Order: sequence, then C-alpha cells, then structure tokens
Amino acid sequence: MPYSHRDRIKRHAGVDPLILLGSLVLTFIAGFINTTSLMYFHVPVSHMSGAVSKLSIDLGAGDFADFLNMMYILAGFLLGAITSGYLIGVRNLKPSREYAMALLLEAAALIAALTLFEGDISFGLTAVAYACGLQNAMASNYLGLVIRTTHVTGIVTDFGVLIGQSLKHRAVKLWKILFLAGLLTGFFVGGFFGLIAYGYFSFHSLLIPASMCLVSAAAFFFLRVRGKPGPTARRDAEP
Repeated sequence: MPYSHRDRIKRHAGVDPLILLGSLVLTFIAGFINTTSLMYFHVPVSHMSGAVSKLSIDLGAGDFADFLNMMYILAGFLLGAITSGYLIGVRNLKPSREYAMALLLEAAALIAALTLFEGDISFGLTAVAYACGLQNAMASNYLGLVIRTTHVTGIVTDFGVLIGQSLKHRAVKLWKILFLAGLLTGFFVGGFFGLIAYGYFSFHSLLIPASMCLVSAAAFFFLRVRGKPGPTARRDAEP
C-alpha cells in the first residue's frame, strides 16, 4: 500500500503532522486565554505557579477577598485536570472520542465563563481555570515527550535540555527540538492575538478560543471516524 503524504512526513520527520498541528492549536488557545485573563483580571489562569504564589502574598497581607479568588482559580484548574484524567486517562495523544469530548467541555467552560463574568467574576475565573486545567491534562505523552499546552515552563526546560545534550555531542532528534520550538511559538502567537482581540472585544474575546475548541473537537471526532477500519478491512484481518 503506498504511503500517504501524512505518512511520508511522519516517516522522515519523526512526528505525525496532525499531532503537531493539534498541539500548536492547543498552545495558541492557551496563550490567547492567558493574555485575556492577564488583561482583564491581572491574574494568570493557565498555570498555577503564579496563583499559588499569589495565595501566599494575599495570606501574608491579610487580603482574604483576593485570597478567595485565587482559591477559586486553583480549585477550577484542579477540577479540570480531574475531569481530563477521568475522560482520557493515560492515553497517548491521538484523535479519539475522549479528546473530542474534552475539547467540547473546554469550549462549554469558556462560554459559561462569559455569562458568569456578567454577574460574578470569581466563578467566571473558576470556569476559565477549569478550561485550562482540562486542556493541560489532555496532552500527556508523545514519543517520549511530556506535552503541556497551557504553560511554557516545561517546554522551555525540555528545549534547553535537548540543546544542551546536542552541544555535548549526544544524539538528539532534531524533530523534538523543532516540535518544542513550535509549541513555544504557538503560545506566544496566541498571546499576541489575544491582546489584539481583547482591545476590540474585552473578555468577550474568549469566544474565539471557545470556537477553536469546537472546531478542534469536530476535527478529532472526524479523524477518529475516518481512521476506523471498514467492514472489508475487518473481514480481511480475521484469520
């Protein structure tokens, strides 16, 4: 059977182009959401390092109102990760019904956040953090790389480690360096466009990443269905 164009790229580059594209979309979405959060609330929601540090500061300063907001963010992110772990488990990143469902839930959380922001900012922050926690736990392992799409600390760390190993004349696959560089770029570009969109639509710009999640969910589901073997293939596989 002849190789498809996708198979040729995967064979020569070492990475599935669909996985690369999907990961870039997810990092773009996360960068977009994080910038919107920083512009509107002055608080990051796509990673918890800053939130936990802010908890310490608020506790020390006696600012219990802000402390409660940070707790809402932390709880939302944790609940999102729990949901993703329940739906997806430890599966490697690939198109599946479970990934499509997770993306649908992320879109629903972002849309719900828009309604909540109209009345209660705290629960709106929880919904956005839930979406980020859900997404961050979605992509786990891919060919030895741990993929985290809502923050770049791990990406920059792995990127530096691979470059350091290559400088020490160790065999490092080039596609891994390029893959991580792509993820870092996706987060940066998403943040840039998030800033532009926020200037026009304020927090309503979250409809853009929500729409991207819906389109991605449809794509994941379509690829899963298309990848299923048909009746003929199943009969041929029988002994």
